[in-house]
Amino acid sequence: MAYAHLMDRVGQMNDMLNAQSVLYWDARVTMPEAGNETRGRQLSTLSLLAHQLLVSVDTQRLLAKAESEVASLADSSVEKSMVRKVREAVDYNVAIPAELTRRRAELGSKGHFIWAKARAESDFSQFAPLLEEIVALNQEMAEAIGYEEHPYDALLYRYDPGERVSSLKPLFGRLREGISPLVNAIAQKEPPRVNFLERDFPIDKQRELSLILARSIGYDFKRGRLDTTLHPFEISFTRNDVRITTRYNQNYLPTSVFGTIHEVGHALYEQGVDPAFTRTPFATDLVGLYAVGGVSYGAHESQSRLWENFVGRSRQFWDVHFACAQEIFPAQLADVSAEDFWRAVNRVYPGPVRTNADELTYDFHIMLRTELEADLIDGSLRVRDLPEAWNAKVKEYLGVEVPNDSVGLLQDAHWSAGHMGNFANYSIGNVMAAQLFEVAGKDEALRTDLAKGRYDRLHGFLAENIHRHGRRYDRDELLMRATGRKLDPEPYIAYLNAKYAELYGL
Repeated sequence: MAYAHLMDRVGQMNDMLNAQSVLYWDARVTMPEAGNETRGRQLSTLSLLAHQLLVSVDTQRLLAKAESEVASLADSSVEKSMVRKVREAVDYNVAIPAELTRRRAELGSKGHFIWAKARAESDFSQFAPLLEEIVALNQEMAEAIGYEEHPYDALLYRYDPGERVSSLKPLFGRLREGISPLVNAIAQKEPPRVNFLERDFPIDKQRELSLILARSIGYDFKRGRLDTTLHPFEISFTRNDVRITTRYNQNYLPTSVFGTIHEVGHALYEQGVDPAFTRTPFATDLVGLYAVGGVSYGAHESQSRLWENFVGRSRQFWDVHFACAQEIFPAQLADVSAEDFWRAVNRVYPGPVRTNADELTYDFHIMLRTELEADLIDGSLRVRDLPEAWNAKVKEYLGVEVPNDSVGLLQDAHWSAGHMGNFANYSIGNVMAAQLFEVAGKDEALRTDLAKGRYDRLHGFLAENIHRHGRRYDRDELLMRATGRKLDPEPYIAYLNAKYAELYGL
């Protein structure tokens, strides 16, 4: 009885968080700018209510009774696992003052418009005062939550439980060791032809291509939609309403193509969660208080990066789909072959912008952001010194100068939403994607299907091993079940070496 009542309560929290997500989507996609202030209050109210309901005396009493009810069940049972998820979330959030939850949501809402204006005018000074508040708030949260080694660890836990600064350092070190020689070797090679990617590609035609590609790899538009925004994202209001956004650059086709494929990868995860888990702890991030079904943000990124890069940037993909792109853009791509296109969209070209980064140098963007965030949180870096530190890191890792704030430290929306601690998930996702794709590729029929533009087998492999479980298993449990090992960078490094050796004749 207590277990059933506890699940009803989690369902109520899920409802609140989904309502919050609807308001968030609207704020990023359709809301007029004047609605900013009141929307921030609406979002903060819902965050506060969800937090209060989670940590309330009534919920904790129900949880204790439910724990007694399921005590005799196997640890792997659905019921015991769900109760365990609620306990984890309560213990984490009970330490966070409600006022911090309210302030975080409010800052996150108004921050988007302040950031967007500062970015448009390439002026970090407009955003710096708000970022000071965001850093201070995250520092307060870290102290409230507690940590053993580094204050940033408390924030990492919200997005990928188990990761710490001390575990990311060797991971990043191995990635640098495996990727840097490739980047240096490619710098000595003749670059592929890419000028055709920068022709005039009408936005309505780009949207047409994006819709076709999204459908082709399995996105269900009966349970989703594609909209336009400044910074692409995916958001779900249960598995039956999973929305994606992209952005269009009329003079650079890959922006929308790969932005769309990336967000479809996220959406497939959410659309694939077992229907029985709807409104339960397996489809609700009760720790971070978000309505999301993915077990961790790293696992979520593994799906978007897998579809964007391992599939979407593969030679096989464009052998199949280039004819469609050429049909939509006959004049722009008349003098281009499928191989030309494949080589161009895989060009290695270190630059200052993360979302425009090639697959090979992308992880350097993640490393520098994660390291700077950790320094901001432990106080060794001040916000006023961030532009200089950012530009120096970009120069160190990518060998390029940052021309202005817009393509420098104002390029990402994450901080404007109050988020800190989630950049590392992109590299974790790359590594996890390689492990999954390596195992999936052992199926000869699956490889044959990919070569023919058929994605059901790959979709089925991911649905069976990742999507359907929602948040039931932690990230490494999923990896062990699917691949036989925990997070391991070696398949990723091997994949990159093989791919770029072929591309550049190394």
